[in-house]
Amino acid sequence: MRSGDESSKKPPAARAKVQSKDRDMGAALRTVYEKTVEEAIPPEMLDLLGKLD
Repeated sequence: MRSGDESSKKPPAARAKVQSKDRDMGAALRTVYEKTVEEAIPPEMLDLLGKLD
């Protein structure tokens, strides 16, 4: 049985709480990802990458 099947058996308030936590977790993960993508590459790493060419 898939875990999604069991969630339909929970009361609406419990499902809403889980969905809220899922949204919060998704937002937190997106924030961390965006900060990581925007982070500058250290010059030492760029030097190493330049040596590969």
